[in-house]
Amino acid sequence: MRSASRSILTPSFLLCSGILAIATVSKEFSIYQMGVYFSKSPLPLKASFEKMDEAKLAPYIVQKKNRITNRDVLDSLGTEEYLQWELEDPEVPKDSPLRFCSLFITYYTGNPDMVPHVPDECYVGGGNRKLGGEILQIPIDKISMPENIRRLIPDTIGIQSILFSQKSQGLVPTEKELRVQYFFKTNGKYASSRTETRAILGSNFFSPYSYFCKVEWKFYGIGFSDVLYPDKEQVVEGSRKLLSILLPILEADHWPDWEKTNQKSTSPS
Repeated sequence: MRSASRSILTPSFLLCSGILAIATVSKEFSIYQMGVYFSKSPLPLKASFEKMDEAKLAPYIVQKKNRITNRDVLDSLGTEEYLQWELEDPEVPKDSPLRFCSLFITYYTGNPDMVPHVPDECYVGGGNRKLGGEILQIPIDKISMPENIRRLIPDTIGIQSILFSQKSQGLVPTEKELRVQYFFKTNGKYASSRTETRAILGSNFFSPYSYFCKVEWKFYGIGFSDVLYPDKEQVVEGSRKLLSILLPILEADHWPDWEKTNQKSTSPS
């Protein structure tokens, strides 16, 4: 015991301990001086998605607002800030595969998990078979947007489109192909994949805040006796119309103003 105590109190041990302590304090001070934030504060939405103005979605009509009542499912989702609506487009034929749209938006902030939920996995867990996926470039109609909103939205948005095979139930089971689309808005930037979103989150050193939002949708129609799904060209057409209407609403009324927020956080008090 005495020999152990004497070894701890040797000049070399005390010197090494002192150097390590100084290095630790110096590192923390340097990080503080550089304005680096490893722990992030939550950044709330301007307004909850559930308060979205339905009239602004025209010509789309909100047919149903779904809420998750199962606590385990909500805990698995990882957020209580979400929108899950069923939209109808009365401008297309009643039997069009673009007549209806399932819209699902989720928002995560603070120190969010590194993007755990994507349709690639969730739909497979629901019994569908993934056939492939690709990034589709969707042109956005920005002519009627206010200038302050227009500058926030790219002329073209890259989105993920995942192709699944879905088995239908019945006496004669059949398989149909359906596409599910999504993209992310992450710390003020649009991202077309989970990998890109994680990279944006991981490089966010100088802001005290962090967030990402996933926008996911699926088009479908109701045929004489079955559900109709659009092909890739129809998905591009439907997504152009949907996003040209939805994005200005999200930018103006819901998503945080990332640039303004970070200007406030760095301005002297």
